[in-house]
Amino acid sequence: MVPRLLADALVVIHLGFIAFVVGGSLLLWIWPRIAWVHLPAAIWGALIEFGGWICPLTPMENHFRRAAGQAGYPEGFVEHYIIPVVYPAGLTARVQVTLGVLVIVLNLIGYGVYLRRRRRA
Repeated sequence: MVPRLLADALVVIHLGFIAFVVGGSLLLWIWPRIAWVHLPAAIWGALIEFGGWICPLTPMENHFRRAAGQAGYPEGFVEHYIIPVVYPAGLTARVQVTLGVLVIVLNLIGYGVYLRRRRRA
């Protein structure tokens, strides 16, 4: 029971981290100091996608799933949970690069808007 709860908790944490990586720049408008946490997280998220790597949370989740008697999965978190919903055909290197670029572009927009507003104030 505990291993399954840990695996499920990791899924929630992983999804929260991805949301923070993609949209965390919007939090600057409320907490400007979040940039000290967000920038390294966004860089890490983009590097994971550009490098085609698997986030360390994925093997941890798989470990707890197997400990709970469930099957793990060989692919990464994004490929297992998100890609089937967004891109049913599967994950390719091109899609991963696109996701990495999306992370960078969305955050550049968020930081740009924040800096422009701050300059005007």
